[in-house]
Amino acid sequence: MNISTLDWTIIIFFLLLFAGIGIYVSKQAGKDSKAFFLSGRNMPWWLLGVSMVATTFAADTPGLVTQLVRENGVSGNWIWWAMLLTGMVTVFFYAKLWRRSGITTDLEFYELRYSGKVASYLRGFRAIYLGVIFNVITMAGVCLAGAKIANILLGISQGEMLVYASIIVVIYSAFGGLKGVLITDFIQFIIAMIGSIWATLYIIDLPEIGGATNLLSHVNVSDKLALLPDFSNKEALITVLIIPLAVQWWSTWYPGAEPGGGGYIAQRMLAAKNEKHASWATLFFNVAHYAIRPWPWIIVGLASLIIFPNLESINQAFPGLSQSMQGEDVAYAAMMTYLPSGLIGIVLLSLIAAFMSTISTQLNWGSSYIVNDFYKRFIKPEASDKDQVLIGRISTVSLMILAALFSFFLQSAGEVLNLLLQIGAGTGLLFILRWFWSRINPYSEIAAMVISFVIAVFFFINGKMEEPMVVIAGHWQLVIGVVVTTIGWMLVTLLTKPSDAETLASFNSLIYGNNSKFKGFGVKILGFFAGVIGVYSALFSIGNFIYDRIGLAIGLAITAIVCSVIVLRALKRTI
Repeated sequence: MNISTLDWTIIIFFLLLFAGIGIYVSKQAGKDSKAFFLSGRNMPWWLLGVSMVATTFAADTPGLVTQLVRENGVSGNWIWWAMLLTGMVTVFFYAKLWRRSGITTDLEFYELRYSGKVASYLRGFRAIYLGVIFNVITMAGVCLAGAKIANILLGISQGEMLVYASIIVVIYSAFGGLKGVLITDFIQFIIAMIGSIWATLYIIDLPEIGGATNLLSHVNVSDKLALLPDFSNKEALITVLIIPLAVQWWSTWYPGAEPGGGGYIAQRMLAAKNEKHASWATLFFNVAHYAIRPWPWIIVGLASLIIFPNLESINQAFPGLSQSMQGEDVAYAAMMTYLPSGLIGIVLLSLIAAFMSTISTQLNWGSSYIVNDFYKRFIKPEASDKDQVLIGRISTVSLMILAALFSFFLQSAGEVLNLLLQIGAGTGLLFILRWFWSRINPYSEIAAMVISFVIAVFFFINGKMEEPMVVIAGHWQLVIGVVVTTIGWMLVTLLTKPSDAETLASFNSLIYGNNSKFKGFGVKILGFFAGVIGVYSALFSIGNFIYDRIGLAIGLAITAIVCSVIVLRALKRTI
């Protein structure tokens, strides 16, 4: 590609700005561990909500959506659209509980909710399991996607890209802490949305596409437009819709869509000014993430089917792609090569921003586990705030290096998504119930974690073998993981003792006070359903406007508005 001086000026300016923000807020962020990891617990809902959205817009997200559209049509996105149910459960049932807990990381929950040494060991082990292993896998997928984009658009290798991009993101993550991440996330989100929308509008008007009408009527695209899978195709119906809606959303643990909240979503809620801001931030995230943002990526995915109708056409257009860089997910980056000078600078910056916002959050979140739940808890309990910030910065750099190295062992965004879903398969129901079911104990969590991980590793290695030991479709692998893991941890729960009465009483007093655990349950259920229906209505309303089905689009928009009123009233009554 012909990257002009203007393009490079735009990119370099903002990269320096991001690094400058980290350095500027480093003094305030370095005061103590709470300032570094929670930014003083005084963040407003809009900044936290935007940060949540920016983090889930990773470098691999447009590629993943493009891959799903190319392989399964628009309806293929139900594999992640179904996670909206998880998000709405968090909005109405768990956001205020997390903020009320007053903890620094969601892993502190273990010693708040469970009793005995096993609770402490579980906390420390999960710090490494999630903060390092799970976190590195997540970041490696983002690194791989960024490398593919850089390989096509800039012609640089995976190693070069990772070195250049890592330097900037590590600077503002290691120096600025969560506040640096939040501020840069806000700027990066704006850039990312401008870039993706502008690029989509330009691509639609390419001579090869010929406008929206020609795009939607093209023979390569017309059978990919359905918002729901073909109900006569049982395989597609089960894979794309039934399993995600009936099983996946409540049973799997996935970054950004953890049942009951968790990970960097919990970190944002814990950093909120109060319970109201925590709930509003999570609501904003779910509306923006599921209803507003997907369509530019979907349209580019559809357009790519005209210019690059199959994988072979992509490989022919970019003969320099190594085998590890090939895949349907690179079609998004391939489409960006059609952009003119100036616009490509904005789009490149938006993709770089997407990469950085996700990586920076994962680094800060992962290092918070390492410092707060492992180092301070087990290695050096008397560690000063200065020591904790130093270890946080060292772990930030270390996590980035590990993620970059592991990215060389992955091949596509879809592969990463499936691996993460499989690792978390069967654990989700435990995370939902542990706030309410007193019998759940540390052994329940250990059983769920070990069983799901062993099954995931088996299927991952099996899939990499030239002659697999067993041949099972990916969606059935997920179901097997859910069933076996759920049965396993439930049996362990029933066969072991719950935490002691004093610990349970202390937990319930802190979280629920003198109120019943189920106070306002009916209103929360109503708000949950209204939220789910409203967001899906908004998502499909936008889609039908694009498809020029105006009557249906207006009807869905009205439904979304009515649901919004119900949601707002429900939140007002429950916060």
